[in-house]
Amino acid sequence: MRGLVMDGNGYHLESHEVLMRHPDPHSYYDAAQPKARRLRLKLGVDFATKRIDGEVVLEFGANATGTLDLDTKGLEILSVQVPGHGPIPWELGEADAILGSRLRLDLPADTQEVAITYRTSPDAMALQWLEPSQTEGKVAPYLFSQCQQIHARTMVPCQDTPVVRVAYKAEVTVPEGLTAVMSAGPAGDESTGDGRHTFRFTMPQPIPSYLLALAVGRLASRDLSPRARVWAEPETVEAAAWEFAEVEDMILKAEGLFGPYPWDRYDMLVLPPSFPYGGMENPRMTFLTPTLLAGDRSLVDVVAHELAHSWTGNLVTNASMEHFWLNEGFTVWAERKILRTLHGDDAAALGWAMGQKALEDSLERFAHEPNLTVLRLHLTGIDPDDAFSSIPYEKGARLVAALEREVGEDRFHRFLREYMDAFRFTSITTEQFCAFVDAKLPGALEAVHARSYLDEPGLPASAPQFHSAMLDTLTALADGWAAGERPSESQIAGWSTNELLVFLQKLPRKVTQADCAWLDAHFQLMGRGNHEILVEWLTLAAAADYEPAFPKLREVLLRVGRMKYLRPLYGALEATPRTRALAREIYAAASPGYHGLSRRVVQGMLDKFPA
Repeated sequence: MRGLVMDGNGYHLESHEVLMRHPDPHSYYDAAQPKARRLRLKLGVDFATKRIDGEVVLEFGANATGTLDLDTKGLEILSVQVPGHGPIPWELGEADAILGSRLRLDLPADTQEVAITYRTSPDAMALQWLEPSQTEGKVAPYLFSQCQQIHARTMVPCQDTPVVRVAYKAEVTVPEGLTAVMSAGPAGDESTGDGRHTFRFTMPQPIPSYLLALAVGRLASRDLSPRARVWAEPETVEAAAWEFAEVEDMILKAEGLFGPYPWDRYDMLVLPPSFPYGGMENPRMTFLTPTLLAGDRSLVDVVAHELAHSWTGNLVTNASMEHFWLNEGFTVWAERKILRTLHGDDAAALGWAMGQKALEDSLERFAHEPNLTVLRLHLTGIDPDDAFSSIPYEKGARLVAALEREVGEDRFHRFLREYMDAFRFTSITTEQFCAFVDAKLPGALEAVHARSYLDEPGLPASAPQFHSAMLDTLTALADGWAAGERPSESQIAGWSTNELLVFLQKLPRKVTQADCAWLDAHFQLMGRGNHEILVEWLTLAAAADYEPAFPKLREVLLRVGRMKYLRPLYGALEATPRTRALAREIYAAASPGYHGLSRRVVQGMLDKFPA
């Protein structure tokens, strides 16, 4: 049971009993039980069965005894032993659709570690297994993990909550000729002599379970700086190295905001197109979508976002997905600070404008679920994947920006350093954040009406606005579209990639087929390598039932599994009977290549289409 009380400032607080024992509604973790401090993993990757044969040793760091509850989902538990003691009693509970099954262990007295052998399910949500045909090289299979929001439990039995942070060591055995990488530092590799190869890794800093990450494939790498490297398939690695060549400058700018980079290395892996997100901030090995390889470095702001997570999210983490905005709101704000430092005020203003569009789309999507448009969420009984949107990102970033404007840039910069130092390598709640702000910046939360962000739906009327002369020009041009106004050839010639994107985003959502023809003729949209522009254009074209765009639309949906693109494209195809039929036809062909999260999103949309 989760109860709510109010503190003296009117902020929601969870009941004492709930917070003390079960701080995360998405985990069986019980704070009164022993807490793992380190994991030792042995993982055998079997592409034939699409399973991982695993052993995990949970180290407690002190003598433990009694009941221990772990999170699992779809795992086959083979044995549970305490070294020096032998097998111990265990029980796997009934499966909950969201939480999975509780694995309850009975630890004997003075237990320092417990070893569990297990196998993953072929349909584990954390793992996507790709056939060779689904990769760039077409010659070898590929595996990658995605543990956020609560999917680590489908890859390893653990206390799958950000409240529990663990260091880890891992041995990963894969078919010879393939390479394994993890969200950890490499610690050597060797052939096993039986057609397989073992890679070893060490992560000395404690991380939440959702940052466990593994990828296995035919990989090559290029160094970008003494502490940064990019990995990708050999067919992609040179393009990736060129696209992200300036990452060291981003690291330096981020260090100027937050202090020294805390994870030793910043490596990146460009995944196959089915990866469902733009990026995932796994420490030491950020995962990235290949849709960022635009050929003009116009989409590297996603790298700035994932890099900023090295501090806001990885170093200081939300205690549960109910406080997700603490990760993402700060990170969006930081991303735009980095872009402003690198490219100036106009670039930052355009970033805020693009974010505003994403925010408005999410607010519209949750118009009938306003409880999911607050920052301090209450998610008991709600799958966090179903609550995922741009709201914690963009509404949260605006709260951070409001605080900065209230106290001034220099004072807020000092506050950030204090915040990072105070909560370094810990996971915190909104309440802890608010208490820290009250102590360091007294009166600031009340001055910016923080409760209207945290606990009230929608975007507060007092939220910061972001302007630039170019942004105002683009907005005026788009506003005049319905009245027949069009940008001149000279204006178009001077636009940057992001300026064109903002213009397209600000156009009416319903344009005519003649409008589509004009846009494509003047901007050559159909051949764009920048997926942000291409998808924005195809969304307009799909909603207009513009048939010349259908082949490109089909090509993108068959190849790309990024949810940010699938949602608007399939949503736009709801417009007419013909486009609805097209959507169903494309999805039938594309869905086997989508990640499970992407299939879930798109199938849910198609189920709501008119017959």
